[in-house]
Amino acid sequence: MKIIVQKFGGTSVANPTLRGEVVKRVREAREKGYKPVVVVSAMGRKGEPYATDTLKDMAAMNCICQESLRDLDLIMSCGEIISAVVMAAILCENNIASLALTGGQAGLITDGNYGEAHVVEFQPERLLAHLRNDEVVVVAGFQGATREGEINTLGRGGSDTSAVILGAGLGAEKVEIYTDVNGIMTADPKLVENARIIDHLTYNEVCQLAYEGAKVIHPRAVEVAMHHNVCVIVKHLKESEAGTVISHEPAIGAEQRFGHWESSRVITGIAHTTGLAQVTVETPEDNSDLEMTMFDTLADAHISIDLISIFPERKIFTVKSENLQETGKVLDSLGISHRTLADCAKVSVVGLGMLNLPGVMACIIRAMNEKRIRILQTGDSNITISLLIREEDLSEAIRTLHDHLKLGVPPGEDERVLA
Repeated sequence: MKIIVQKFGGTSVANPTLRGEVVKRVREAREKGYKPVVVVSAMGRKGEPYATDTLKDMAAMNCICQESLRDLDLIMSCGEIISAVVMAAILCENNIASLALTGGQAGLITDGNYGEAHVVEFQPERLLAHLRNDEVVVVAGFQGATREGEINTLGRGGSDTSAVILGAGLGAEKVEIYTDVNGIMTADPKLVENARIIDHLTYNEVCQLAYEGAKVIHPRAVEVAMHHNVCVIVKHLKESEAGTVISHEPAIGAEQRFGHWESSRVITGIAHTTGLAQVTVETPEDNSDLEMTMFDTLADAHISIDLISIFPERKIFTVKSENLQETGKVLDSLGISHRTLADCAKVSVVGLGMLNLPGVMACIIRAMNEKRIRILQTGDSNITISLLIREEDLSEAIRTLHDHLKLGVPPGEDERVLA
């Protein structure tokens, strides 16, 4: 069997017109000889009746909260189940034999961790039987069930993860993720007019972009795809463009040397994260115990920190703005002197081609200096350089970097990226 998994996000199943487009995509796949498995998210976005955030708010209003994680998972799983049943019914109305299954019914066995579950096993037999019977199975994304039948949700981006796990377990030729954009772009098109669709990305590049704030696909889904070598394609529901292909191999034009790929492009794209605060902590140079106590206590308070810079008498890091007040309480309780800077944002430049390439940081700093944008802090990994800046400078910073790094120009047309 030639199997394809097609995942449709909440905005792709939000109304009858869009659901009609889903039917077209399923029919096209069948006409090409595929046996489709469809994965759906809850319909629409916050405020619409069956959206996940709407259900979550309803739960909070009725005191179903962190103390009742099992009940919260039950109610939050309903949006995808409703979406699956509606979509299966519409496919049947269009003479495509179909049925809806919950994540658990589809064979996704979870670890019992409510709200952030991991799939520990996939049992494909039921799905394969329906596919052999020429039925399109519509699976409720974002969820699975324990061996005891308890429903678990998979956390943010869970429907993407559901789709990739199904694709890996069924040996699907590819997983198509349909969304409201034409693919993964060089920057947020809402901020950069000449942002360009990237036709091909490696798993590593997409993971970095996703972790640094790009919202087209969830990083956990990419990690699963990378581990099982699943080809993922991100594309627009209503457009004919090919979208962005995500796989192990880099774009055409890259060369393999010394066991790794050297990309023909230096920079892949720019991602960003808002709603951050910078914390500067003063600690005695000879008190490593206090330093460890501080980081342990922050972790115990479920406060995640990022962009960590450690000096003998000073530690600088960022937290989410929503955690700033609690961070201050933790530091005060330990008697640690600190100061904070709110309303910050992180801009991250990602690219396989800048690995061990001199001059990239110089280009980035030059671009910021020309616009008098103050860099508050930096961080880097092999293929990522991140800058912390004031949130008010975010739009100009991204546009400036996009121009200086020539991301609006297709690869190969202008190689003077660091000029």
